[in-house]
Amino acid sequence: MRILLFTGKGGVGKTTLAAATAVRAARSGLCTLVLSTDTAHSLSDALGAPGTPEPSELEPGLWIQQVDPQRRFEESWVSIQGYLMSVLDSTGVDPITAEELTVVPGAEEVLALLEVRRQARSGRWDVLVVDCAPTAETLRLLALPEALQWYMAKVFPIERRVVRALSPVLTKATGVPMPGESVFDALDQLHREMGEVRDLLSGPQASVRLVLTPERVVLAEARRTFTTLSLYGYRVDGIVANRVFPQGTEDAWVAGWADAQNGVLSEVAESFAGVRQWQAHYLSGEPVGPEALADLATAVYADDDALQLPPVEPILRFDSRAGGTLVRLTLPLATGSEVDLVRHGEELVITLGAYRRLITLPPAVARQRVAGARVFDGEVQVRFEPVAEVP
Repeated sequence: MRILLFTGKGGVGKTTLAAATAVRAARSGLCTLVLSTDTAHSLSDALGAPGTPEPSELEPGLWIQQVDPQRRFEESWVSIQGYLMSVLDSTGVDPITAEELTVVPGAEEVLALLEVRRQARSGRWDVLVVDCAPTAETLRLLALPEALQWYMAKVFPIERRVVRALSPVLTKATGVPMPGESVFDALDQLHREMGEVRDLLSGPQASVRLVLTPERVVLAEARRTFTTLSLYGYRVDGIVANRVFPQGTEDAWVAGWADAQNGVLSEVAESFAGVRQWQAHYLSGEPVGPEALADLATAVYADDDALQLPPVEPILRFDSRAGGTLVRLTLPLATGSEVDLVRHGEELVITLGAYRRLITLPPAVARQRVAGARVFDGEVQVRFEPVAEVP
């Protein structure tokens, strides 16, 4: 099954391009689900059809779904929310306020992402097109499995053992109920499911497509997004420049915009060299409904295979060298000043702006020392050497 995620800065037209690509896939004979995890839910507006919390068929082979985060929240978060409400109740918070306070910020988006996993595992679809939230929210979601993995490996087992052993004493001493096994089980299940989401979306059948408009501010965000997605192992398979003004017009205002966009489009081509690129021209009317979207997809992709997978190349590599190991992480467009590296025991911590990835070193590498590091040719390279034996 092919999984294709669309994201981009808010307002660049990612929903329209996601819907157009889904229509093209369905009309080529592939059973296609286009699913929105964006809480704005403009997917149904683009397709000119009502969105439903479960997949509904819009036309032969094309299904649409707008995830109902509240419904998924009630199904998946009930144990954790119940415990948090009991804690607030013990401190005198009224039930209505307690219920509002236990809606964890970002939980709805996480549960929407888990719906992608559920649909992928259903076996119903040939193609799953995901209209994601704008880039900032999407990056936070895609980074979550990495952060959760560290917490579950380092902290969660200790917390669980301590609470299990001291729960009666702590409850009596503090007057606050300690979490029961159902709460820990719910967290453990969330961890497993988010890990499956990460494996699914970084796997060989999945990729991300970035949508941008020819503006320097938008391009700057797209460049950062491209680098950050690579940090976490997600592959970008293409760039769509949307709302490109036509050339050769006699209208001075349009011609001015076209000239300005040409400069940015040259930077786009240079920034994402080696990645497939398409353009969607500025249309005289808004493309709404399957027919208009099919025309848009034809104009954008022409004879290209819109679902073609990028080459499967390992983003993280451990290369054995004479006398040591070279750890290489693909990080396109990054510069040395943007990347921080820290060795912490058996982990290599790579920080890029507000995002961080922890790489667990294989035992053979963990026994070596860091001999040098650099950002070179689109890679973070860390050189390890054996620790010299003390005579």
